[in-house]
Amino acid sequence: MEETRKIIHIDMDAFYASVEQRDHPELQGLPLAVGGIGGRGVVATASYEARKYGVHSAMSMREAHRRCPILRVVLPDFQKYNQVSLQIREIFGRYTDIIEPLSLDEAYLDVTYARFEVPSATILAKRIKEDIQNELNLIASAGVSYNKFLAKIASDQDKPDGLFVITPEQGAEFMKTLPIEKFFGVGKVTAEKLKSHNIFKGADVLPYSRWELQQLFGKHGGFLYDVVRGIDNRLVQPERERKSVGVENTFSDDIIGWDRINEEFSLIFETWWTRYQKVGKKGKSLTIKVRNKDFETITRSQTEKKYVIDKQKARKIFVQLLEKAIDFESPIRLLGVSISSLEKENNPEFCQLTLW
Repeated sequence: MEETRKIIHIDMDAFYASVEQRDHPELQGLPLAVGGIGGRGVVATASYEARKYGVHSAMSMREAHRRCPILRVVLPDFQKYNQVSLQIREIFGRYTDIIEPLSLDEAYLDVTYARFEVPSATILAKRIKEDIQNELNLIASAGVSYNKFLAKIASDQDKPDGLFVITPEQGAEFMKTLPIEKFFGVGKVTAEKLKSHNIFKGADVLPYSRWELQQLFGKHGGFLYDVVRGIDNRLVQPERERKSVGVENTFSDDIIGWDRINEEFSLIFETWWTRYQKVGKKGKSLTIKVRNKDFETITRSQTEKKYVIDKQKARKIFVQLLEKAIDFESPIRLLGVSISSLEKENNPEFCQLTLW
C-alpha cells in the first residue's frame, strides 16, 4: 500500500508589508503598500488594511492611490526581506530537511517523517506558525494535506493567520466545490476559457475525459483531470533550481501603438523587477516575448557579460529588444519579459505523522 504523504505549505501573510509594519510601529494598523513610487510604480505587497480598499499586488501605484487616498507607500528593501526569509527557513529546518522554497515568503515542507515525535502534521504546522510569530513577530498561514496542490490551496483558505487541513478522505470532495478561479495555476485567461465551456467549479470538470481536457487545454488539461480528483504526485523538491524569472500578460483585447504597448510593458517590467529581486538570484540573459494577432510567438534575447543588477539598464535592454521584436502598428495579444542564466545556488530518529 502506498504511503500517504504529509505536506505543509507555509505562506507568510502580506510578507513585505508585515515586515515593514513590524519594524516601523507607526505604520501598524494603516493601509500600506510596498512597491515603486511614481507613475510607473507597481504594488509588490499590500497590507490587509489596504486590501480592504481593493489594493492588491501587481496593481499600478496610481490605481492603488485612487482606491485608497490615505495609502502609505514604502520602497521595498529586498536585502532585509531576504534576511528575514533565511530566519524563517531556519525555523523550517528544525522540523524537516525536505523544504522546497517557492519564493522568499512561501515554501512546501514534506513532514511525512519529522524530526520530533509529534503525532500530527497539523500540530507540527501549528508549532511552526507559533515559532514564526514568537521569534520574528510575523504571521504565517499554513495548509496541510497529502499533496502539494491541496496544501497550497489549503493555506489560502483562512488568511490571515490561517491553518486549514484537507485529509485524504476530503480531497476529492473538497475539489468538487472549489471555484475554478481558486485552482492554483489557473490564471485569468484559462479561467475564462474554462467558463466558456461551462466549467465554473471542480465538479464541472469531472464529466470530461483526460483526452478531452488535453484537447481543450493542452498539457494543463491532464493536470486538471488529476487535481480535480485530489491527485497530485509531485514531490517536494529541496534541490529544485529556478532556471528563469519571468512575467507575461495575455491581453483580453489586442493592443496596438507605441503608447499603449509601452504602458503595458511598463507595468509588466515593474512586476518582473519586483519578482526578480524577490527571487534573490542574479541572471545574465534577458528575453522579450511577443505573440501577435496571428498567434505567432516572437522572442528576442540578449546576454550580458555580467549579472544584471541595474534596473534602468535592464529596462533599456528590454525596450531595445521590444523594438526589434514588433511592429508597433500591428496588434499584439501577449507580452512578456524574463531573465535566465541565473547564478547557481550554494548549496535523528523520525516518526510517521498523521494529518489530524
